[in-house]
Amino acid sequence: MPAKSKPVPGVVLGPAVAAALSAQPETGLAVRAAAEDCLAQLAGRPCDLALVFFSSHHTEQAEAISRDVRGFLRPVHCLGVSAESVLGGAVELERSPGVAVLALSLPEVRLSAFTSDSFPPLDAKEKEHVAVLAGGVGASDDSAATLVFADPFSIPVLQLLPALNKARRMDSNGKPIGKIIGGLASAARAPGGNALFLDGKVARFGAVGVTLSGNLKVDTIVSQGCRAVGQPLVITRAKNNLIMQLGGKPAREVMREVVNDMDPGDRGALSGGLFLGRVINEYKDRFGRDDFLIRAVVGEDPASGSIAVADFVRPGQTVQFHVRDADTAAQDLSLLLDGQRLHERPAGGLLVTCNGRGTRLFQEKNHDAGAICRAFGQVTAGEQLAKPGSMITPSFLPAGGSFPLAGFFASGEIAPVGADSYLHGNSACLTLFRSKP
Repeated sequence: MPAKSKPVPGVVLGPAVAAALSAQPETGLAVRAAAEDCLAQLAGRPCDLALVFFSSHHTEQAEAISRDVRGFLRPVHCLGVSAESVLGGAVELERSPGVAVLALSLPEVRLSAFTSDSFPPLDAKEKEHVAVLAGGVGASDDSAATLVFADPFSIPVLQLLPALNKARRMDSNGKPIGKIIGGLASAARAPGGNALFLDGKVARFGAVGVTLSGNLKVDTIVSQGCRAVGQPLVITRAKNNLIMQLGGKPAREVMREVVNDMDPGDRGALSGGLFLGRVINEYKDRFGRDDFLIRAVVGEDPASGSIAVADFVRPGQTVQFHVRDADTAAQDLSLLLDGQRLHERPAGGLLVTCNGRGTRLFQEKNHDAGAICRAFGQVTAGEQLAKPGSMITPSFLPAGGSFPLAGFFASGEIAPVGADSYLHGNSACLTLFRSKP
């Protein structure tokens, strides 16, 4: 194995990111191909953190995946999570064998890796619990981000995230330091079917993560995949995940009214399910698409007139029904990427996208990954590509440039909106790694 390069005294480098994807069905060959590609991209830079995403076809080989990635890249820490589908560069491998690796060289960045074994009881109202959690995940005054990958069948994420939000340190202005980012494993539909690992430890339950602190800037975008229908409504009676009344009327009756009032185009979108958006900031006068946390409507009870949603709700919250919409999703992602292009080009990116996106939402393949790579890829000018007498055709130009991107399709996406992070659905959550100003 190549030796890690030594830093040059007095020279502070920014982050370097390498990404690779292999569709090879044999696990060992897939890991070798992806790891060697990352090694070549790092060009002698040491790998501090390796993130590995592998499809269900490779889940039983999680221990070997961890061992081989660590053998090739020699990272300080190596985290892995199983998924229904994985992605690398501008390619999304949906429901087919895949291993994706994101290798990060992070000079002057401290890594604090953890598993859920160190989590206290997840009660964000208890200061002692929050303090123990802060120490367990390595929260500090210069934290850039905490990455968390969890098994949805064993980790109560809706309780974990408020506790992680509160576990962060505060700056002099009372603003929380660092972002909470990640996603839920999606390779299995039943408990015990997912696999996660931190370095040499493989688990079928729980969570793994790492906090990055120091010389690193992390930016995030959350692109919604749903469009609002009807009008905002206030929950007037609810318990746990059941909504009994909306605006003083039976919730099921209100839902039926909204559906019946839809135009034919909106009603056709119901084939992808009906969703409820919960407003994040109740103090705003008007709500846009980025103001809602999208949750699935999972049931209804004709006898009581209530509906069930995949979240805890309470009276006084503002909600609005939503449907999945490819055009809205594409426009939203494009606008958010345009905003990021105004800043320094990132060294690379981590994409956690919903397993309800991809070709389940868009007509074309590779939609989210392709859009991101086109936004940040460094496409060589035509006159530089052309040799004397050769033809330049659009198909010859590199569609995605060379932007290092990897990630997976999750059963829930973790990313911030405003100061705090939330569990999202039907969204594409992009993390961008940049040099600290």
